[in-house]
Amino acid sequence: MAMDWLKVLKQVPWTEVIGNAPTVADGARKLWGAVAKTPATAVPPETAVHAASPQEILAELDNRLGSAEASISDLHGQMRTSSELIKALAEQNAQLIQRIEVNRKRLVTLAIATGASGAVAVIALVTAIVRTAA
Repeated sequence: MAMDWLKVLKQVPWTEVIGNAPTVADGARKLWGAVAKTPATAVPPETAVHAASPQEILAELDNRLGSAEASISDLHGQMRTSSELIKALAEQNAQLIQRIEVNRKRLVTLAIATGASGAVAVIALVTAIVRTAA
């Protein structure tokens, strides 16, 4: 199971992900700004003409208008909530990418330190062997 995840993680183009993280975060912030500033607007529904009195037609249109406005308001709320979520996810993604980059740098530092320690250990071992042989 762990090997499958390692295979998947190895296939991810991390340089592109890291490079695009600020762009994604900025895009999410712009989307949130645009949605948050946009007021809820009503779109008039299409009307069907029935053979009825003008009062009935007006009452039906008024009902349809009320339901359309409620629906639009609900959709606007959902859009605002969705854009908040997208913004939060983009910010979390940017933070994750920053942490991954810090961990990558630490790993490189540890690899260099381990290599240097190994080289010193090999040199000490060779020196000890040469002294005992002489």
